[in-house]
Amino acid sequence: MVTAQGFWALMKRPALLLFAMLIASLALASLAVSPAHADETNTDKYDYIFSGNVKYNDKPLAGVQILVDGGGYSAEVLTDDKGHWEVGVPKKEKYDVTLVESTLPKGVIVAPDERITISDKGATVEAEFGLTKEKSVNFFLGEGVRKVTPFYERVIGSAINGLNFGLMLALASIGLSLIYGTTGISIFSHAEMVTLGAVTTLFFSVFLGWPIWLGIPLALIFSAVVGYGQDVLLWKPLRKRGLSVVQMMIVSIGFSLALRYLFQFFIGGGTTLLPTDPSTTKKLNIFGIIDLSLVDMVSMAISIVVLIAVAYWLLYTKNGKATRAINDNASLSAASGIDVDRVIRLIWILGTVLAGLSGILWAYFRPGIKWDMGWQLLLLIFAAVVLGGLGTAFGALIGSIIIGLLVELTPLWLSADIKYVGALLVLILVLLFRPQGLLGKKERVG
Repeated sequence: MVTAQGFWALMKRPALLLFAMLIASLALASLAVSPAHADETNTDKYDYIFSGNVKYNDKPLAGVQILVDGGGYSAEVLTDDKGHWEVGVPKKEKYDVTLVESTLPKGVIVAPDERITISDKGATVEAEFGLTKEKSVNFFLGEGVRKVTPFYERVIGSAINGLNFGLMLALASIGLSLIYGTTGISIFSHAEMVTLGAVTTLFFSVFLGWPIWLGIPLALIFSAVVGYGQDVLLWKPLRKRGLSVVQMMIVSIGFSLALRYLFQFFIGGGTTLLPTDPSTTKKLNIFGIIDLSLVDMVSMAISIVVLIAVAYWLLYTKNGKATRAINDNASLSAASGIDVDRVIRLIWILGTVLAGLSGILWAYFRPGIKWDMGWQLLLLIFAAVVLGGLGTAFGALIGSIIIGLLVELTPLWLSADIKYVGALLVLILVLLFRPQGLLGKKERVG
């Protein structure tokens, strides 16, 4: 208790008076402000609020941990006795809301849902605000035991998928690399040749109802006809007119756009599946922790056999040797008696067939066929060709496998939405530090 004499002493010392008033105000504030609820985090600090209720069989679950991450912000909260939780966030953008399954009662897990991603951390859903500043995020629960795959097993599984994808990518990349090596043109419409194989198979096997074992060979034959027609009707006349490489590339971009929207006109903008037996997509244990479906094994086998056949053709056949000669020096090859136009036409046929086969295999790998599926692969195809070395078929093979592994392994650490960005990064780094690629040769310019 402060006496009158003590009070006047404080009045004579302003610093002591100010300190006493500060202590008193803090004490009053601590009495006036009630403590925050355990189910609320930053709701009084930010205007945008995520909320939800965690219940199982209409019974609220308390103490369940919820994590909110996004835009450099993260917060966590525990549900209250009513299963309720709220988290305030600073910005109106997309956030990852995660329910930590280890905090659920034993035998309870988040029910499977296409919008939910399951990881070691828990069940995650991407949420964003609509027209209001509040967004409700709820998880549906069910009985079960969540089996979390160890990280090393996921690495091995992703690496096998990456190898499979890389082999498919190699089929299209080698075709593009051979065309570039013999003509010097970067063909952007090569992406639509990938789509062509899948769409033609769809036409024969779904629209006409013919067996898939007949539809695939017919689609490859049609791809060969299109490759032949491209060179006869378009590319050879343009070569004879002496168009520059840049002009030819612009023509290929226009041709690509025309084909792409032609595909959309005929098959629509949705995704269509090729006919398949559900038992062929079921994962089978091959050995150890390696699980593959019959579709995966057949796809990898076809890719390997075809790639070996192409390698043998390039190394040991007359036309293959002529192709490599034209790749090194077209003028000298012509002077040596090689029919350059005939070999180039053969390469157009081969490149289009390889691209069509790649599209068919990718339609099962995705799975599904879409009008712009080839365009989605074009960046990866170019990245593989540049990484391996422009015009080198074996370089395209190595580059494709590296890109395939990179694409499938990236989601283990980063968001799956940006897995193709790694291919663009590889493309930039190769052009900066080794523009000739892994197996390419340096060329003197000027």
